[in-house]
Amino acid sequence: MFYLMIVVFVIGYTAIALEHPLRVNKSATALLLAVAMWFLFTIARPEKLLNQALLHHLGEISGILFFLLGAMTIIELIDSHEGFRIITDRIKTTNKVKLLWVISIISFFLSAVLDNLTTAIVMVALLRKLIGDKKERWFFAGMVIIAANSGGAFSPIGDVTTIMLWIAGHVTTVNIIVKTVLPSALSMVIPLLLISITMKGDIQRPYKAMADQGNPTTPLQRNIVFFLGTGLLLFVPVFKALTGLPPYMGILLALGILWVVTEIMHKSKNDEYRSRVTVAGVVRRIDTPIVLFFLGILLAVAALDSAGHLELLAASLDQYVGNLYIINVIIGLLSSIVDNVPLVAGAMGMYQNTFPPDHYFWEMLAYCAGTGGSILIIGSAAGVAVMGMEKIDFIWYLKNISLWALIGYLAGSLAYWGLSVVVFTA
Repeated sequence: MFYLMIVVFVIGYTAIALEHPLRVNKSATALLLAVAMWFLFTIARPEKLLNQALLHHLGEISGILFFLLGAMTIIELIDSHEGFRIITDRIKTTNKVKLLWVISIISFFLSAVLDNLTTAIVMVALLRKLIGDKKERWFFAGMVIIAANSGGAFSPIGDVTTIMLWIAGHVTTVNIIVKTVLPSALSMVIPLLLISITMKGDIQRPYKAMADQGNPTTPLQRNIVFFLGTGLLLFVPVFKALTGLPPYMGILLALGILWVVTEIMHKSKNDEYRSRVTVAGVVRRIDTPIVLFFLGILLAVAALDSAGHLELLAASLDQYVGNLYIINVIIGLLSSIVDNVPLVAGAMGMYQNTFPPDHYFWEMLAYCAGTGGSILIIGSAAGVAVMGMEKIDFIWYLKNISLWALIGYLAGSLAYWGLSVVVFTA
């Protein structure tokens, strides 16, 4: 069953990648894959151990899903109030290259303050207001994935794997920023340069035509919801630092506050109007299939983790590769296929008592696990979220974005190695 689980995972992963040719929704495939993987795991494990493992992983996964639901609802609520016009009205350029650089730089730094998942959701919502053509928007969305993952990698609160290393004491705040900010920036700038070369002309904006139809809210209401919503999103990492509670509790707090405010704001309106601008109505427009896809793919990977596949992989890398820099590069490449959380957790378990805090292994692990997921669209939470929101084809991303993301990832890895050897050890 151990090897059969690998075969089933590869088949399921292939079916997800070939969603459009097969005409089977990836969410359905992911759910079937999750059940099949855990069924195979049950055959080789006692029921008690199985239930403990499943409940453990389900607890972690539910945290991600609640965070995703909360963030998507807040973004949808801001959008329903036309709040993003506060930003889009100030972005005057229609030149594709200039706009791509503006969006990418904003995504990079915003991800360091928020996290890559929330940043991806926010930026895709902005892109919908800026770019009308869907295929053109996909290139920008692909760059958002790369920039968000790169920005999250150098910040202790920007990516779930960096958070794991930070909380465990393997990296410290100032050190991880100083050591990885340049490699992370390179992993974004190089793909940005390469994609910019292929772009010409101007984009066509869709929101001007929509503006003529009338705004659903007043400018004051729009400003209140936008600034309160974004402020609460920014407060989530602060809430975590102050209380020690997981991020999804912070996002639920933010959603609850915004819910109360919008209910009070529109209490005198009729039910039809309120259904457009309050959480009770907005939540119906959330993309549920993407949440189910998250659930399925993370449960499937959790089965591999519980069965010992990822631990065996980490041990094999240590035995047959040896070089810590190369091991981290491989872990980053694997994180584009398998969720980076269990990979990093496996590496932390193996080297827990081997390397001291702020050792170069931990720093490069944060960089590689954070940016390697950009190589494939389902390799990161940001990528999966954008894939669901924009319905981006796996094969399209593979053809148009993956190579540039890979080049940027390898360039950043090489930069980290050079800085580590020449500068920081000098």
